[in-house]
Amino acid sequence: MIIRQALFEGRIHEGQEAAFKAYVAGKLMPMWLEFPGVREVRVLYAVERDEGAPAYPMVLSTMYDSRDALAEALGSPVRYASREMTKGLLAMFDGVIHHHVFELSS
Repeated sequence: MIIRQALFEGRIHEGQEAAFKAYVAGKLMPMWLEFPGVREVRVLYAVERDEGAPAYPMVLSTMYDSRDALAEALGSPVRYASREMTKGLLAMFDGVIHHHVFELSS
């Protein structure tokens, strides 16, 4: 299995936490669930972190059967539509998003 994570490093604008989560749940999650070949979509919201650790208020984690399945999802029209929709989320966020791909060991 292949896991791709989008790490949101930074901070959600103060007072926008509920709107941020509602935007993810109402607008983005339905799109992410439509990615071809996606097996699982999880959104994790930070609760606490070690002192001095970078802030990741949200992590998006998606699972695929293979690197080929991930490549198909990343090339799909719904992925590009979700990138456009993400612009609304970024209006409530200061920071960067970086992606990491992992192989899940069995």
